[in-house]
Amino acid sequence: MSGIVLRLAGPLQSWGEHSTFSERDTLRFPTRSGIIGLLAAAQGISRGKPLDRYDPLRLTVRIDRHGTLTQDFHTAGGGVPRSRSIPTAEGKRRAEGKATVVTRRWYLSDAVFTIGIEGPDTLIQKTAAALARPHWPPYLGRRSCPPDQPLLLRAVPGNPVTDLRERVPLPGPGAPGGNDVIDIEMITEIPDAEAPSTEVADVPDVLGRHERRYRTRAVYQTTVQVPARLAAWRTANDYHKALHEYARTLS
Repeated sequence: MSGIVLRLAGPLQSWGEHSTFSERDTLRFPTRSGIIGLLAAAQGISRGKPLDRYDPLRLTVRIDRHGTLTQDFHTAGGGVPRSRSIPTAEGKRRAEGKATVVTRRWYLSDAVFTIGIEGPDTLIQKTAAALARPHWPPYLGRRSCPPDQPLLLRAVPGNPVTDLRERVPLPGPGAPGGNDVIDIEMITEIPDAEAPSTEVADVPDVLGRHERRYRTRAVYQTTVQVPARLAAWRTANDYHKALHEYARTLS
């Protein structure tokens, strides 16, 4: 088994779980379906193709910065003749006075997550190679949410969670009062009897254009202590230099 370490950061992210057309939610952390979709896009896997190749992967999310929950009140199709309004699912045009479609879309603004992905060596190697040269552009839950760089930090020969705990830089600020450690929240799929757990419906069976099916999984929320030196940066520029230094060698 080996792993890769990803950094998911950008102006906006959105990781929906129970979205409907008019109300599009986001969880407070990246979903498995969103991450699998990102990997599949990098490898050029078309919508609707089987995704069971990714079932062996285990994901751990380190929440570096929670971000701010933001809503976009979105309208489309208003103020135009019926012939130019948004078509319905049957391909027809909406009635006069009902052409405006309203949606509320939720995002995380300025959030940062570091993801450890562990799996079989061959699958990890192919995935890392695709992320380094993606077939289709990656995005953070929605196509309107491009990621900051670097996205792929590095491949690791062992368990990537060790890097999350000991090596990958944090955006800061450092520990209060000169402490040697800081508390960081992690979301993991690895069962932990002492950690609070919840179920999320985000394991993708089908991610087609007109059909999407998901299974549920249990996730566990833990708080771990990491060295304060991982966040000991005077400026944001110092933090990004440390990120690129960590990512310099892809093992």
